[in-house]
Formats: sequence, structure tokens, C-alpha cells
Amino acid sequence: MAISPVYALRETGQNLWRNFMLSMATVITIGVSLWLFGGFFLFNYAVDNATQRWEGGIEFVVWMNPEATSEQNANILDAIMTSPEIQDYTFVDQDAAYEEFKDIFSDTPELIEVVTPEVMPPSYRVVPVDPDADVVAELAGQFEGRPGVKTVVSANDTIRDIQDLADEVSTVFLAGSLVLLAAATLLILTNIVSAIRNRGREIEIMKVVGATNWFIRIPFMFEGIMQALLGAVFAWGGLYVIDQRVIGRFSQPDSLELMAGFQVESDELIFTGGLVLGIAMAVSVIGSAIAVTRYLDA
Repeated sequence: MAISPVYALRETGQNLWRNFMLSMATVITIGVSLWLFGGFFLFNYAVDNATQRWEGGIEFVVWMNPEATSEQNANILDAIMTSPEIQDYTFVDQDAAYEEFKDIFSDTPELIEVVTPEVMPPSYRVVPVDPDADVVAELAGQFEGRPGVKTVVSANDTIRDIQDLADEVSTVFLAGSLVLLAAATLLILTNIVSAIRNRGREIEIMKVVGATNWFIRIPFMFEGIMQALLGAVFAWGGLYVIDQRVIGRFSQPDSLELMAGFQVESDELIFTGGLVLGIAMAVSVIGSAIAVTRYLDA
């Protein structure tokens, strides 16, 4: 017996309406679990992006004040070049710093429009001879408080602070999402089983008149898929909030210098959204398949 798409959608809608409260609980649970799971990936992406600027052997950065005088810059450069503990350095002027700023905030053109190269701090990116954390910290401290120096940021401290924060947040997100995903699967199963039991007499009549098991199963499986899709939409909204309102705050110009670049790229956000949708579909298929297989004849 062939099944009409219109019939399948109508039956799916009726099943969802009959168990409205349970369906809503399922959708919310799926949405929250996928939101947490997606947040786990977003924070890891942000950490990777934030630490990219420390790749290539740079161990600490001496940030100069934008208004530092030529003499102050010359004194810092002389200290770097004459130090036997420094292997190499790279000077990033205001124009180059502005180009990096534009790359980091490419997704927020309104911010780029109000910033000019003149307000960007130039910097010396220094590679010590000895990369030991204690040696680097001591060497970086020699430049703290010098005239013209805005701040000195150590790569060891930066990476450690960012990764510690990310590990804590990611662990909470991942653990919470796995627990809620398991609960969502059980809720889908319970919801479909409840729908099957409520329509037990109708299902028996359908079997008597020749309806196949798949004809009976499909509307119930569509019910699970619809709940998962609604949960994924809920999660997408939550991920957007995380990206814009949580992660985005760390990379604001007035935030900590060590958090510059702590952001999620557009393609990473899209990939995470697709992954969330895929997980939602998998959860719905597993939950609904178990329910219809257990409570309908194979």
C-alpha cells in the first residue's frame, strides 16, 4: 500500500497535537542539548583562532602606545636588538596592525569603519633564545613599565588562560549536551510509543484492511524527525546568541588584549549548524526507529 506525502504530514501533525505538551518538552530538550553541543565546538574554534597569532615561534609581544615618541620606540628597539636572550623579533607598525584588525573583525564592517590606523598600537613580536616559560616571563617583565610601552603579553600566559577557560566551558557544554541528547532520544521514543498506544485500535484496523508496517510507521517516524528539526532551529538561535553575545564580547576592542582574535568565522558557524542538524536527525531516527520496531510487528 503506497503512502501519500499529504497523508503522512497530516498524520504527523495530528500525532504532535495529540501529545502537544510532551512534544514541546521533547523539542526543548533536543534544542538545549544541541545548543550545548554546538557551543562546545564554537568555543574550541574560538580558541584556535585566538592562538593563531602566537604560531611561528613568537613568545611575547611588546605593545607600544600609539602616541609613543620616536625616542621611546628607539629605546625599546635597542633593548631588543642588544639583548643576548632574544633570538629574533618582528616589528608590526600601525598600518600592519590595522590590516590584522580588519582580518580579525572582517565579519563586523561597522566596527572597521570607526577605527583608523592612527589608533592602532604598534608592537614588537619577540622570539627568545630559550622558550622556557619562566625565562620568557622574566624577559617579558624587563619591558613592562618602560616609557612608551602599553603592555607586554606573554604567549605562555595567553595560551594558558585561553585554554583553561575553554577547557572549563567546553567540558560543561559537552557533558551537559550528551546527557540531554540521551534524554531527548528517550523523550522521542516515549512520545512515539504514547502515540502508537493511543491509536492502537486504529492501527489494528489498518492492519486488517492490508496496511503494511511501513505505511503505519512512516507518520510516527516523521513525528520524531519533525521534533528534531524544531529542536535544531531552536539550537541555531542559541548558537547565534553564543557567537554574537558571548564569544563576540571577548574580541571587543575594550576587552583583554590576550583575547584578541577569540571569535568564530562564518564558515565555522555554518559547519557547526550543519553538524547540529545532522545530530538532530540521527537522534530522531534512533529514537523513532526503536519505538516503531518495538511496538509494531517487524
